Amino acid sequence: MLLEGLAPDGGLYVPVELPLLNEAALRSFAGQSFAEVATQVMLPYVTPDYEPDEFAALVERSYENFDHPDVAPLRVLNQATGEWLLELFWGPTLAFKDVALQLLGNLFERELTAKSREVTIIGATSGDTGSAAIEAMRGREGIQLFMLHPRGRVSEIQRLQMTTVDAPNIYNLAIEGTFDDCQDLVKAMFADTEFRERHTLSAVNSINWARVMAQTVYYVTAAVGLGAPSSPVAFSVPTGNFGNIYAGHIAREMGVPISQLILATNVNDILTRAFETGSLQLSDVIATASPAMDIQVSSNFERLLFELLGRDGPALSALMERFRLLGHIELTPDVLEAFQELFDAMSLDDEATSHVIAEVYDQAGVILDPHTAVGVGVGRAVRADPEVPLVMLACAHAAKFPETVEGALGERPLQPNRLQALAGLPERIDVLPNDLEAVQAFIDERRS
Repeated sequence: MLLEGLAPDGGLYVPVELPLLNEAALRSFAGQSFAEVATQVMLPYVTPDYEPDEFAALVERSYENFDHPDVAPLRVLNQATGEWLLELFWGPTLAFKDVALQLLGNLFERELTAKSREVTIIGATSGDTGSAAIEAMRGREGIQLFMLHPRGRVSEIQRLQMTTVDAPNIYNLAIEGTFDDCQDLVKAMFADTEFRERHTLSAVNSINWARVMAQTVYYVTAAVGLGAPSSPVAFSVPTGNFGNIYAGHIAREMGVPISQLILATNVNDILTRAFETGSLQLSDVIATASPAMDIQVSSNFERLLFELLGRDGPALSALMERFRLLGHIELTPDVLEAFQELFDAMSLDDEATSHVIAEVYDQAGVILDPHTAVGVGVGRAVRADPEVPLVMLACAHAAKFPETVEGALGERPLQPNRLQALAGLPERIDVLPNDLEAVQAFIDERRS
């Protein structure tokens, strides 16, 4: 499952059942390190393939390169109103994707070494997944990584974090299209059985269940830090591909007392519209100040639909095939009602996002990146219970989006050393059309 990423039929893997965290387990996490909690939360998913001590060492190694000892620290945004930021940008590429992908890199290397195998990893990114995956996989034996991103639709820093990596096993492909086009190309390559088997394809996008597994951990640590299991907590999550908030849903299903999960989108708001109307309707992807959320086809939503359809695989397959053919589907009343019971949702446009960045800076002296600002603005707007702590996920460092921050505040955020080091480095990038044959030919040539 780890190395395959996608199931042979093109579907997504999900566990047969979820391990549960009871109150005693949650209480025991208080005072433990992030790596210690992560080991215990994830161990049931990897047993019996890993012995506890081996897995604990692998997890510890995955987070030793983070710039904060807590890995995913909580920061008070407003003590009086119970607002918190969960800072997920302390990893090597300054984005939340590092939390899962640093672990994934070590898991891949262990599996490939043990089995004397090689894989070709194909990925699509709207910005941060690409750099985090490249950082996690650079220079690793047995891995060739081809990362697709939409040309001109990621920030300059996001692009540089990918294209300045000088490693012979890394290829950056700038596709003339949108992120959804990149994602469609990846899915098409996995669906091509002959191509998939010839190159032993694997995935690192959030379609890989291990990504979701790793992301559940910071929901656990944040909730415990704010009093779980004795008291509940609410989360507001900037949402594009639905992977991050789906991990929060899984954490809740495992037993974390999450009273509200808030789905925050920008104007590429297919999920918000589906939440409000029951109609999952494609529209054109609009370039925004929060590019990692410029997505119309949210892959992990398929996992939620599987649950809401009573784990009826054929019914889900028929529904998703209709969506791919027609560009829209209607959720049944029962499915819509279940969706609305599990989540709240709202979207924010660029003007409102800029206003949130300025407002939070004026109120708390904290500079938000635009994705986090979407989560803060929406979280404040649809918060259900002011007595329950509200945690907004801070998904990226503000310095990765200097132009947007400057537009809101009149000044650019200071650049961390990791970003300053990118200046003047040569880029390694190949521009390709939005064409499956062209992309496959490129990979064939370099993997022959």
